[in-house]
Amino acid sequence: MRVTLQRVKSASVSVAGTTVGQIKQGLVLFVGIAPEDTTQELTKMANKIAKLRIFEDDQQKMNLNLQQVGGEILSISQFTLYADTRKGNRPSFTAAAKPDQAEAGYLAFNALLADLLQQPIPTGEFGADMTVTVVNDGPVTINLEVAHD
Repeated sequence: MRVTLQRVKSASVSVAGTTVGQIKQGLVLFVGIAPEDTTQELTKMANKIAKLRIFEDDQQKMNLNLQQVGGEILSISQFTLYADTRKGNRPSFTAAAKPDQAEAGYLAFNALLADLLQQPIPTGEFGADMTVTVVNDGPVTINLEVAHD
């Protein structure tokens, strides 16, 4: 499982011109699911994100997590996180889970986050062509990957 997250002041996602998810301060997650991802990997990633201390305290140190600042999460599915560009000029996405498996993993991951954080997790629309608007804060962008045991 791979997640690229951005700390944001606000963000939204729309499909065909209609906003389907939006947040104020918090994190935008771009979520990629691999074929071998299980509930164990999804849970590890959800816990990591919930506890990640990347918001500034009074001394401008990244020392606070999402809940401590009252932040929200906007989750966007993104199979392109598994792009392999080592050969040629056209990326290969064979390392990404097939759509049915990826959607199930993505939905399960969002449910885990919602349960951990005790808040709804706005999302994009799985498999849709989406427009994501992000007001990055920092900027802070972090790539996360969960190793398979």
